[in-house]
Amino acid sequence: MTATTGTDTAANAIRTSLGIAGVLALIVGVLVLVWPSKTAIVVTAIIAVYAIAAGLVYAGLGIFVRGKGGWSRVGHVVLGIVFIVAGVIAFSNLSQTKDWLALFLGIAVGIMWVVEGIVALSTLSTSSSKSWSVFFAIISIIAGILLLLSPLWGAVVLWWLLGISLIVLGIINIVRAFSFGSFGTRRG
Repeated sequence: MTATTGTDTAANAIRTSLGIAGVLALIVGVLVLVWPSKTAIVVTAIIAVYAIAAGLVYAGLGIFVRGKGGWSRVGHVVLGIVFIVAGVIAFSNLSQTKDWLALFLGIAVGIMWVVEGIVALSTLSTSSSKSWSVFFAIISIIAGILLLLSPLWGAVVLWWLLGISLIVLGIINIVRAFSFGSFGTRRG
């Protein structure tokens, strides 16, 4: 019988965390790829629950926290009401909200990629690798424009990439969990 040291306990905790995170990522990734629409609706519902919970917190801050000025209190209550209303509206038609969120995501990412490409071009003078910066900027701007031209299609592709990434990262974390601490350690 061997006594468990603090190092062994920490290694086991890390190993368990990696394994659980890996399994969860793998499951979510598979769900995203196998049932993309249903999984997107579940994600939309989670966002709606978050909006309602955040709304209750903001409203509570405005109502119950002492020491805030009048406008701060009103602002928190109004923000809370906006969050709650948004969450309730999202729940009233999750499928339509899912589509709206996909459109919003496609447009937002498209804009970010165009801006990121422009920023990369604007920093060329300080870049240590000008050719890679130009290449990155061109790809980023083209990808952003394509996403803006078809944001829903782009959101679908991003959703697939998310699913694939989660599966790959989940498998990697599971492998890491089984191999964590096994290299270079000897048990006597």
